[in-house]
Amino acid sequence: MQLSDFDFDLPERLIATRPARPRTAARLLLAEGDRIEDRHVRDLVDIFRPGDRLGLNNTRVIPARLTGTRTRGEAEARIEVTLMEPAAAGGWRAMAKPLRKLKPGETIRFSDALSAEVAEKGETDLRLVFDRAGEAFDAALAQAGAMPLPPYIAARRAPDAQDDEDYQTVFARHAGAVAAPTASLHFDRPLLEALAARGVGFTEVTLHVGAGTFLPVKVEDVTTHRMHAEWGEVTETAAAEIAAAKAAGGRVIPVGTTALRLIESAAASGAIRPWRGETDIFIYPGYRFRVTDALMTNFHLPKSTLLMLVSALMGQERIRAIYDHAVRHDYRFFSYGDASLLIPGG
Repeated sequence: MQLSDFDFDLPERLIATRPARPRTAARLLLAEGDRIEDRHVRDLVDIFRPGDRLGLNNTRVIPARLTGTRTRGEAEARIEVTLMEPAAAGGWRAMAKPLRKLKPGETIRFSDALSAEVAEKGETDLRLVFDRAGEAFDAALAQAGAMPLPPYIAARRAPDAQDDEDYQTVFARHAGAVAAPTASLHFDRPLLEALAARGVGFTEVTLHVGAGTFLPVKVEDVTTHRMHAEWGEVTETAAAEIAAAKAAGGRVIPVGTTALRLIESAAASGAIRPWRGETDIFIYPGYRFRVTDALMTNFHLPKSTLLMLVSALMGQERIRAIYDHAVRHDYRFFSYGDASLLIPGG
């Protein structure tokens, strides 16, 4: 299974830099078995069935992009930092630009209320220890930081105040992600209420999405790729809800690959169970899904692990056909793009 098997041509004009408004106006490619329909997210009220259970990732994106200064003698240097994840030794792992200008022991000042010391420096990232913790850190970060837009958006424009709303789900609760669970960005409160009235259930799980989600696969034999680890939790209540839905004959449909990877991690034994910890599960063709019956997700990068995941669910040839259709019909791609609902069989 080669990396080139997951490549495709994507016109740059299809990369979305802003989301649809309202959220539910985004287009939805419905793929069920061999059938493809061009719909909209608002149509989910007619597509989902009573008894279906949606898995929602309730992680909250933190404003992880920071701009600060490093002072050395009389000279100051501008430093751009993107927080990646909490470090096991304390503080945060982060990417910095320019990394070469920083030395361990130096301080980066981001605002009057927030500074960090470079505790360690590696070849590609560093570990920062901030001068604030807990709620004081959260408050200072909210003032000094900006939303960590994906590289393919950040290369085209800077984050702004609108992204504070656009790049956060309406059910975000637990802060810790540095990337959004983007399929969930299509939901608003009226849609959630309409789905609940139809008899669709919701189960919230938490996976703090890390910046590693954007790292490219660098090996040609994809089976040798190693995923970055991300922290997540499936509570006892969540596991019981999913198990009850399966037992009643309902479909379990994660909204987004993050929710899918988490519940599949929690079902590694064959049945869904409460689970808490770090997962580095890598799903590619040949994987046997344990609880997932369908998936709502955005359109993914060529040669990405997420494209491999949807290929595992639908089959490689089928995903090629789905993505060919999406490109031909001008679907918008990636984090702020349109959505797909992938239902195997049919």
